[in-house]
Amino acid sequence: MKCNAELKAAIIDYAKTRPVFEGYKSANYSKKYLAEHEADIAVYRAAGSSIKELLNGEKLPKMDALKSEWQKLMAEKKALYSQYRAAQKEMREVVAVKSNVDHLLGLTDDPKTKEAERQATSGQNVQKSDYKQER
Repeated sequence: MKCNAELKAAIIDYAKTRPVFEGYKSANYSKKYLAEHEADIAVYRAAGSSIKELLNGEKLPKMDALKSEWQKLMAEKKALYSQYRAAQKEMREVVAVKSNVDHLLGLTDDPKTKEAERQATSGQNVQKSDYKQER
């Protein structure tokens, strides 16, 4: 989809700036004409090079073909996105159920337990309550 959008944009830029480049050619590549239309000619050349890069030597497709491909891809994306949303909702429900089961079985970690584990793994034996009393 990204390639399709980039190709469409490059083709549009190329088509818009082609008359300026044709004028540059008809002026026998005049430096004066180049100075006047330098930005448009740069856009034309950049669009031409990006088209070549995106197509990898293939023939340039018609704009109607690109538009129909874009519409097909957008429809597919919309269908897949609804599946993604359903899977995401199911995953959230599963995580909530797991959390509830862990809480009922006493497997959840209290903040105090987590802090003690962190201190034990980092080699610190000072607890938060001791630290507050020292201040």
